[in-house]
Amino acid sequence: MKRIININYPDDPQLGIGSDDQSSNEDILDAYSKTVISATGKVSPSVVHIFNKQLENNKQTNAPQGGAGSGFLISSEGFIVTNSHVVNGAKELEVNISDGTSYMAEVKGDDPSTDIAVIRIYGKNFPNTRFGDSKKLNVGQLVIAIGNPFGFQYTVTAGVVSALGRSMRSYSGRLIDNIIQTDAALNPGNSGGPLVNAAGEVVGINTAIIMWAQGIYFAVGSSTAEYVVGKIITEGRVRRALLGIAGQTIMLPQRVINYNHLKIDRGILVQQIIPTEHADNSNFNRGDVIVGFNNIPVGSVDELYLQLNDYYIGKKVEIDILRKGIKKSIDAVPVEA
Repeated sequence: MKRIININYPDDPQLGIGSDDQSSNEDILDAYSKTVISATGKVSPSVVHIFNKQLENNKQTNAPQGGAGSGFLISSEGFIVTNSHVVNGAKELEVNISDGTSYMAEVKGDDPSTDIAVIRIYGKNFPNTRFGDSKKLNVGQLVIAIGNPFGFQYTVTAGVVSALGRSMRSYSGRLIDNIIQTDAALNPGNSGGPLVNAAGEVVGINTAIIMWAQGIYFAVGSSTAEYVVGKIITEGRVRRALLGIAGQTIMLPQRVINYNHLKIDRGILVQQIIPTEHADNSNFNRGDVIVGFNNIPVGSVDELYLQLNDYYIGKKVEIDILRKGIKKSIDAVPVEA
């Protein structure tokens, strides 16, 4: 009697086995492509190319010197969001929109501390896009960068959110919080362009590249950008509070941490008290170490900066300090920076 043996073959396209899985893979790839195409189609008409003319002619070519970057329209009235460093020092700004039309733009305001600026062109019914919520992003989520690297207009790259909650310094030296790290490729000229989610919402402003690294790029989150842009459009600037002191971050001895029941191991050593009109910083002494702001622990100069927003300008605040190793609270009134 012959015994029949059932053999399970691996997927083999030549045998027609596994074709369902192959179709499934093609469907997945097609769905990914459709997502990128859809999101790009929604946002790319609002992306602009910005040329910053310095008006100082190059001695060799006699052409105006300057730089280029990207931006995106957020209203039909012509308001454009970009990076502060893209428009910094501009004598003239030329903006090219998606239909090929060129406009001269004016700077409505910029905030070097977050590397965000708003410029405006004048006309009607400009294509525009809207901000999404960067706080809803997840690591691994699809994101799409649109911009004009090296002058190649409306270039699209796709990747994922590599990390959230990063911090980096703006070109003004101040720390920008809640930075998005992505591997969606950026190049010089992408600065100021939108980082977009699958729904076609702007979740970040592409701002920085680590030149010696691959696949590490950064964008200012829309939760930060939307606040700054709103302030610039309504008030012309972003207001911040100033205590009128100079200091540096130091590590605290463990015995001081234990004795005062501190939740942090660092503080801000007050090295100089700067007389500032309308600010009350008279309760500070040189040598004090700041460890709290309105009952919020602050262990570094950057953490203190993040607390000093416009809400506290002219208002009394409570500062926790260490004086001769003993914790105490003093009052201060910040002034507008």
